[in-house]
Amino acid sequence: MSGISRRHLLTGATGLTVAAGLYGSADLARSAATAGQRRESALRIGYLPITDAAPLLIAHSAHLYPSGSVSGSKPVLFRSWSGLAEAFVSRQIDVAHLLMPMAIQLRHVLGAGVRVLGWNHTNGSALTVAPDITDLEQLIGTQVAIPFWWSIHNIVLQKLLRARDITPVVRRTASRSRRTVELVVMSPSDMVPALANRSISGYVVADPFNAIAQIKKIGRIHVFLGDVWREHACCVLVTRDDVIAERPLAVQAVTDAVVSAQLRINMDRGRAAEALTSGGYLPQPLPAVRTALAYPNPPYQFQRPDWSPQLVGFQPYPYPSFTRRLVEAMHDTVVDGDRSFLDKLDPSRAHGELVDDTFVMNSIAAQGGTHVFGLPAGLDRTEQVHLL
Repeated sequence: MSGISRRHLLTGATGLTVAAGLYGSADLARSAATAGQRRESALRIGYLPITDAAPLLIAHSAHLYPSGSVSGSKPVLFRSWSGLAEAFVSRQIDVAHLLMPMAIQLRHVLGAGVRVLGWNHTNGSALTVAPDITDLEQLIGTQVAIPFWWSIHNIVLQKLLRARDITPVVRRTASRSRRTVELVVMSPSDMVPALANRSISGYVVADPFNAIAQIKKIGRIHVFLGDVWREHACCVLVTRDDVIAERPLAVQAVTDAVVSAQLRINMDRGRAAEALTSGGYLPQPLPAVRTALAYPNPPYQFQRPDWSPQLVGFQPYPYPSFTRRLVEAMHDTVVDGDRSFLDKLDPSRAHGELVDDTFVMNSIAAQGGTHVFGLPAGLDRTEQVHLL
C-alpha cells in the first residue's frame, strides 16, 4: 500500500473523508455495526444523486433487478463521493457507480478488490462558471470546485487550464500574477450555493448541477467535457472481487438489469427523468433532470457539434483505449494526496488489472448485440481529445 494505511487514505487529504452521516441512510449506518460478521443474501447498491446514476436507479424503478439478487429496498443514497467510496470499501454496499479514476485509485492503493464491470454512462459533465465569466482567463486568481481529486472532471479541467498556460494549484491561494487557479474538492450539492454567493468562480461536475445553475441563472455552462474528450467514461459500474467469486449469478443479474436500463433511458429520456424524480431517487426538480438528460437548447456554440457533447450517453462497453489514455492523464494530474501508486501503474496493463467485461458482454449479447448500442463490431476505438 505504498506506506499509506487504509485509514489514512480514508481520513486524509485524498478526498475520502469519514464524517458524521457518512452512510447516507439510517439503516445502512446501523448495519455498519455488524459488518464483517454477516453476508447479505441480496446485493446492496449505493449511488450519488446525480444523473450519472440513472441506469442503476431506472433498473430499480422498472423492476429489472431479479428478486433475491438485489436488496428489495431502494438503492442507498450518499451525499459525497467519499461517503460512497468508504461504504463500498467497508462492504456496506456491494455494487455502485464510481468515478473511473477513483476506481483505479482504490484498487491500487487500498487493495480493495475493486472490479469494473462496465461503463455506467459517457459524457454528462460540464464546466459551469459565474454568469459574467466568458473566458478561461477570467478564472485566474480564483477558486474552482471539483467533486473529487481522482475524477475525469479534475483531469479534463487541468488539461483545459494548461492549454491556456494557466497552472492549477492545491492548498495555495490562487494568484493572478502567477496565472494560477486554486482547485478545491466540494460535494456536488454544495457547488450551486457556493457559485451563487461567489465563494467560487466555477465548478466542474456531473449533471444535473450544471443544468440547475443555468435554470436558476446563477451560472452558465462554459463547456461540456464531452466537447473536449469525446464520449469519455465518467462513472463506471463496480463491484468487488469477493462479490464476483461468491455471487457470480447475482452479479450477472445486476449487470443485465443495468444494461437493459441504459437502453430504456436512450429510448425515452423524458420518461426516465420523470421516474428519477417522482420515484424519489433524485432530489433535484424535474425540469433540471429533464434538461440534463436532453439539453434541448444548447447553452453555447459547440466546438465539435458532431460529437453531441451535451448528451449524457448510456452504453456499457468499457473500451481498453480509454483506460489506457486515462491512466496516462492521471500521471499528469495534480491532486492533494498520495500519488505514489502511479509509479507502478502501467497504462498498457491497467485495463486488464481493473476491468472484467465478461458479465457486460453477456448482457450486450442478451440485448441483441453491439449494434443495439451503436458500438462498432470490432469494439475498438481511438480516443479523441481536443483542447479548446
